[in-house]
Parts: sequence; C-alpha cells; structure tokens
Amino acid sequence: MKAVGYTKSLPIDDEKALFDFEAAKPEPKGRDIRVAVKAISVNPVDFKVRKRAEPKAGETKILGYDAAGVVDAVGPDVTMFKPGDEVFYAGSILRQGTNAEFHLVDERIVGRKPASLGFTESAALPLTAITAWELLFDRLGVAPGKSLDPRTLLIIGGAGGVGSILIQLARRLTGLTVVATASRPETVKWCQDLGAHAVVDHSKPMKEQIEALKVPPVALIASLTGTEQHYKALADIIAPQGRFGLIDDPAEFSMAAFKGKAVSVHWESMFTRSSFQTPDMIAQHHLLNDVADLIDKGVLRTTLDKTFGTINAANLKRAHALLESGKSHGKIVLEGW
Repeated sequence: MKAVGYTKSLPIDDEKALFDFEAAKPEPKGRDIRVAVKAISVNPVDFKVRKRAEPKAGETKILGYDAAGVVDAVGPDVTMFKPGDEVFYAGSILRQGTNAEFHLVDERIVGRKPASLGFTESAALPLTAITAWELLFDRLGVAPGKSLDPRTLLIIGGAGGVGSILIQLARRLTGLTVVATASRPETVKWCQDLGAHAVVDHSKPMKEQIEALKVPPVALIASLTGTEQHYKALADIIAPQGRFGLIDDPAEFSMAAFKGKAVSVHWESMFTRSSFQTPDMIAQHHLLNDVADLIDKGVLRTTLDKTFGTINAANLKRAHALLESGKSHGKIVLEGW
C-alpha cells in the first residue's frame, strides 16, 4: 500500500522530512477494523510528533490521526462494524497513523461517518470534535442542554480546529455565553460565523475588552493555544471557583496563579482513553456518533477550510508548514491517492 512517513525528525523544508514509500497492508486482529482511507486532515499534533518522536533506527513512522474511509476488513472480536461501513475517527497516538491507504484502528474509538457529508468534509472533524467535546462536557463539567446558564465560556484561540468545534458545541448545546478570541479580521469573522456571542483580541489586554462586553462572569476558560503567554492574565479574568481547561504544551505554567480563587485546572488529551485502554474508551465511539447525528441534523457544521489535494508527501509537507506558521484557521484536508 502507499504511505507517507519519516525516519528522522527534520525541519519541514528538508527533502526527507516526509517521504512517500510502500508499506505492507496491515492485518486486523482482536477489535481492530481495517479502513481504506479516503481522506485525512492534518492537526498540530502531527508536526509536534514529527519534531519530537524520531523513530528507532531502521523504522519508518507513519503520522496522521484524523481519517474518513470505508471499512475493508475486521478482526475476529469486532461487533460494531462490517466491511463497507463508512466511518470517521482520530486514531491512537501509539500506533501507525492514517497517512496510508489502509489503516488499523480499534472499533471503540470509531464513529459512523455523517451521512450528509462526503469523506473530505468528514475527515476534518474527529480529533477536534473529540477534544472539544471532552473538554467541555467531561473536563469542564458543563451539562448539555439549552437551559440558561448564567456563566461565560472564554475560548482562547477560537478560530483553530478545536476552537471551531468548541464554539459550535457551546453555542448550540448549552446556555453559556460564548466569547472567543481572535486577532485577525478573517479569524474574527470565522468565530462570529460559527456562533460566538462576541470576539476579543488576545494580542491586546483581554480583561478590559471582556468587561466592556457586560457578559456574565467568566467562570469557564478553554485555553487552546498560547497558554504560557496568557495564563497569568486569564487567572486575573476568571471568576472565583471557576474551571480552567487547557490542551497545549506550555513550557512554563504555574497552577499557583489560580489558587487564591480556588480555580480547578483540567488537562484534556483526546488520546488518553485509547493510550490507556480506559474502561470508558468506547465513549469516543458514542460521541462521534452523536457528532455525526448533530451534523446530519444541521446543528453542527464541518470546520473544513482548505483542501491540499491528494495524500502524498509533497502535499502533507505544505500542510505541516502552514500549521507550523500559526496562520491557519479551520482544518486542512487531503483526499484520495
């Protein structure tokens, strides 16, 4: 089968940072399904792993987490899928990735592809939808339901992949007031179009901007990017006894900043359930099916922004470079071989 991989952690402009190669088609065992990959999307975790996780000598690592495709074969213990089923999912960080024609994934972290979307639009969704869903409902403890919630959720980095889903989930499924941050005209408009009640500029002092909005207390903060830069200001903004959630990798971060207000701090990593085979691992199967239902009902929409052509090393290098620049919004998808 065709695949894209790397053997050394190199800058993305290096010729060998990612390369096309032929790999053996994997065979499903246990609860694994084998998916004929039709489309993938690229996330910041892809370039972070490429930079930090150099394969052992003689090995070629395949990146990629998001995928949409068709079940091609199933392991002997599979009960939820059969060949021919159209699926979408975000894979496991411990296994070979989706930048390959065929990919093995545990059925418990796979959902049915939204019927109203093609593979391209569907591939943009899984990783960011899982992250946003778990952050909002599992980590920050918000209860879904449209009843009035007298709190404000502040989303730092609203135009990114996770922010683009989180704005929609919070606005459509909860009674929270949703304030997102963005610093460029096109990203401000993106957040507004997705449903944010208001948008503030994180490149300027945020507290004064939020106070001017006259919104309910900022009891919940989702820090999706720039946590190292912003967390002290956010500790000043957040309401006493609030909840602070983060997903990025701040080199410097002190929870002491939140102690005086008795703010709880919550990390979200959507790979935790699959990496540790948690008893509730199947929750990702259920939430992806819920996301598919919400898409098909018109409640949520895909966050696809750009398509970069077929799945090959050259196009993946373009996608990695754009994500590393920090200038993208929404999701980048590649489709076909």
